[in-house]
Amino acid sequence: MRLEEIIIPNLQKDSEKNCYWWDGKWYTRRNLLTLVENCENVLRNAGFSRGQKLAVMLKNSPLIPALSLACWKLGGIFFPLNEKAGSSSLSGTLNLVKPFAIISEHDIPEISDSWPFITCDIDSVSLPAFTGKTQESDTEDYAVIFATSGTTGNPKAVPLTHGNLISNCKATKETVYPLNEDDTFLTVLPNFHSFGYTCATMLPLYIGAKIAIAPAFLPPQKAVKAIAEAPTTIMYIVPAMLSYLLMAVEKGKIKPEILSRQRVICTGGDRLSPNVHKQALKLLGRDVMEGYGLTETSPVLCMNHDCETQHTGTSGPIIPGYEYKLKNHDGEIIEGKEGVLWVKGASVTPGYLHAPEITAERFDADGFFNTGDYVRFDDDGYVSILDRVTDIIIVGGFNVYPQEVEKVLAEHPAVHQAVVVGVHHDINGEIPKAYVQLEEGKEATDRDIIKFAKERLAHFKVPRSVEFVNEFPLSGTGKILRRVLREQAKNS
Repeated sequence: MRLEEIIIPNLQKDSEKNCYWWDGKWYTRRNLLTLVENCENVLRNAGFSRGQKLAVMLKNSPLIPALSLACWKLGGIFFPLNEKAGSSSLSGTLNLVKPFAIISEHDIPEISDSWPFITCDIDSVSLPAFTGKTQESDTEDYAVIFATSGTTGNPKAVPLTHGNLISNCKATKETVYPLNEDDTFLTVLPNFHSFGYTCATMLPLYIGAKIAIAPAFLPPQKAVKAIAEAPTTIMYIVPAMLSYLLMAVEKGKIKPEILSRQRVICTGGDRLSPNVHKQALKLLGRDVMEGYGLTETSPVLCMNHDCETQHTGTSGPIIPGYEYKLKNHDGEIIEGKEGVLWVKGASVTPGYLHAPEITAERFDADGFFNTGDYVRFDDDGYVSILDRVTDIIIVGGFNVYPQEVEKVLAEHPAVHQAVVVGVHHDINGEIPKAYVQLEEGKEATDRDIIKFAKERLAHFKVPRSVEFVNEFPLSGTGKILRRVLREQAKNS
């Protein structure tokens, strides 16, 4: 079954029922169906056909679900991109995927000279007529392709099939209790990332729920307006967004009831700081759930089911539909509750696009995918992400998990958030360095932080240096860019 074969009937049922909130106004399911039909006609007239890829560089708007459904109805593939990724990165990804056309809000000369390029005003919520260029077709099983990159910086593309998305939506709906048609999801996460695309757009349409669409999180006015006026009941966001909202509550810029009335607030895409979690409990009087996933797993892999049963500080148990095993750094299967997580299931990508060698590196002979994350299971099967395998710091032969050190540093009363990276050391191989963001109005010295760590950690885990920062470098999805901090540490 294909995803549009589930979503379109949902829209046709009770077609006058509210479907999406956009720019201060509610629109019905019939409105979305009409927009889908209009987009489908424009794409068909442009020559779009089965197996073609439509590249889209647009902020969130009703055009995102409409263009997705229109592509699928024509047997094509939706290909969202981050316009801010830079022309060099975008060019590499476009040359790999070879789209039929590119739809963007702004002209990008370095790209528009090489590909059929259509500028589109998301405020008008309409798609202008154009003519595309037929490219080599990919399988109609693919629903969406996400751009990503490896440690070398070379472009990679992760295709997800209709089956992948359906499996992930179904398992997430059954895991997070309760989600239903009466809910309104906040759609503010970027659509070029699988977390935002699957959980904040496709999941609610799969359920038959409503979506409140904000173009982006920053500047925050439109996002806050959507939360307050729609109003929303389900929020899938990254920790950086939650931290910003809580800070606004603390400063009196947002009324706490706007957030506390959410039935579900779930974070993913990055580690949820213990301090942010405590802040949510203090300011909102309610808990926040945490999950974990990867683009290659569509994305949800683990999820706390509800606030009553969650294990704070974990990403929850693995959701239904996955097999898993743990391996050591040498790829050998190990017994126990700690190791590198490998998974297999209906939500896992079939492999990297046009990259059999990378696919062979990440999948074993039994079809299990290497998440690249070192994890620990507790006695109830709840997963803690200790770190990316590539982030682990090896000090004199001992493994240091940055998240463990960061958690301890965050307990210091003056610390808002800490990020720990490894830096080269002639004797020990590597040593930990901490980047620390202090709580507003509070002070601490590097000696204070190191002394605090020495009292609570083994000596080899203690950061040897501390650098204070006002903010951390973030990706387009709000995830802290550790590689940027490592590079800064290397050059300092």
